Amino acid sequence: MSAAPLLAARAVVKTFGATQALRGADMSVQPGEILAVMGPSGSGKSTLLHCLAGVLTPDSGEIRYDERRIDLLGERARSELRRRRFGFVFQFGQLVPELPAIENVMLPLLLDRTTRRDAREAATRLFDRLGLDGLQRRRPGELSGGQAQRVAVARALVTRPEVIFADEPTGSLDSLAGEDVMELLVAASREQGATVILVTHDPRVAAYADREIIVRDGRVTAAAAA
Repeated sequence: MSAAPLLAARAVVKTFGATQALRGADMSVQPGEILAVMGPSGSGKSTLLHCLAGVLTPDSGEIRYDERRIDLLGERARSELRRRRFGFVFQFGQLVPELPAIENVMLPLLLDRTTRRDAREAATRLFDRLGLDGLQRRRPGELSGGQAQRVAVARALVTRPEVIFADEPTGSLDSLAGEDVMELLVAASREQGATVILVTHDPRVAAYADREIIVRDGRVTAAAAA
């Protein structure tokens, strides 16, 4: 692995009102690594992920991406970073219900001013690769949970991001659909060379990762090989 981490948190503190969600969290992830972030509910693992992704700004500490401090960037610059370098998969997919599946996948490219033709071609390639062929015109409400989450994975991958953030990506699925989604996510990210940061409470999901860290009471308290 490279000596320099791709993404790192150093002494990160984040408070919401009287609740201190992160209390000096430290972690790092290497290029191409799949990292599982585990911990009990309310431990701060999702807050840590959102700070790493530039969605939240820490109260103190540093977030470095490619050796650059992104916690010091303004919202516009962080938004551009999320749009161009990062991909996201959430527990409930968060697809746009009014759009057919193909346009949900195209959306990140269209927001970055890619032509509709090029965006559709990129999305179509992912539909073929992720076993979604024939579902392009279905809206999210017409898809099963597993199908919708595979569409969400396609949307995360379509910009060829350097980092994919997955927050409980199988939490709303049964075990078989969850395994299917994880196998597709891992295989596709390996193929593209993407780093994956995976928040989960499920050891079966964490087993797909190269390494685990454990967040407890707002701190990274343990690490283990997956």
